[in-house]
Amino acid sequence: MVKRIFSFLCVGAILAGMLAGCGGTAATNGVVSVYNWGEYMDTDLFDEFTEQTGIRVNYSTYESNEAMYTKLRSGSVNYDVIIPSDYMISRLIDEGMLMKLDFDQIPNYANIDEQYRNMIYDPNNEYSVPYTWGTTGIIYNPNMVQQPITKWADLFDEEKVGTHSVLMFDNSRDCIAIALMALGYDINTTDASQITEAVDLLVKQKQDGIVQAYVMDQIFDKMTNNEAAAGVYYAGDYLIMVEDNPDLVWVQPEEGANWFVDSMCVPTTCKNYDNAMAFINFMCENTSFVRNFDIIGYAFPSSGARAMLDEEYRDSPILYPDEAYLSTCAPFVNLDQASLELYDSEWLRLGLTQAG
Repeated sequence: MVKRIFSFLCVGAILAGMLAGCGGTAATNGVVSVYNWGEYMDTDLFDEFTEQTGIRVNYSTYESNEAMYTKLRSGSVNYDVIIPSDYMISRLIDEGMLMKLDFDQIPNYANIDEQYRNMIYDPNNEYSVPYTWGTTGIIYNPNMVQQPITKWADLFDEEKVGTHSVLMFDNSRDCIAIALMALGYDINTTDASQITEAVDLLVKQKQDGIVQAYVMDQIFDKMTNNEAAAGVYYAGDYLIMVEDNPDLVWVQPEEGANWFVDSMCVPTTCKNYDNAMAFINFMCENTSFVRNFDIIGYAFPSSGARAMLDEEYRDSPILYPDEAYLSTCAPFVNLDQASLELYDSEWLRLGLTQAG
């Protein structure tokens, strides 16, 4: 973000926290290789981490859980820390692709709120440490649409949004979920007819010329430069975009949304396990959460860190929706193999559809 988001009263605490840093059994030199979503970490924190531990950070990014999974599955890479979403963590656990964490080396795990522990994707709390959380939603410019947008279904209505105007997710799980919610279906359905019907809706949207593009981080430039009327993305990223384009509006869709938790994990290909523990511990420091938020804009799983934010963000209904709205949202869960294969084939069908 352009402006600082935590009170000047917290600066002393932040400096003290950074000096305290990562202690315990962390390695004192070497490297840690981190693989993360794009636009999803304050890389200036790496210098602080290296100063405290002597460990250098090699940093690479991906655009989706599926892209990350494919690269890990290829066996051609050796990352020490990855940051997948909930359903992908479950899949990686099921397929034996994650190592158990040594929580004795992560004392700052004490900063993680109880509600983010023992999550459905890691019920015994062995493989993951929460990093951020949030909801999906709609971002749009009221000056560029015919009528206000209030629900997912509006994105399939040419009379409301026009043509070549909507940016959709460029990953199968998020994109198909939008159509499922628009149709009133569970985002975790394994009913093949419902999944196919959802993709039929996406195919029609594309053939009708409503979709401008399927994007991930490209949405930042397109929405801030008024190149598209509406897009679907994550709440934290809206806060970044609206600073550059105040006309943009965030919508919590009437049908509900995906409520997600992204977490730090260690793949079985890890070569620097102790360094990975040190890095995860460092990122769990409340001061690291706050510093990170200043760049990425996502809610974090620590009430102690939240208390350090300015009121504008601490009490933001975009970052921290109330329980009434969250009750309409749902997390993704890992699907059975047949459903995963159907997602792959249906996503390919959508990709091969000619745009109108």
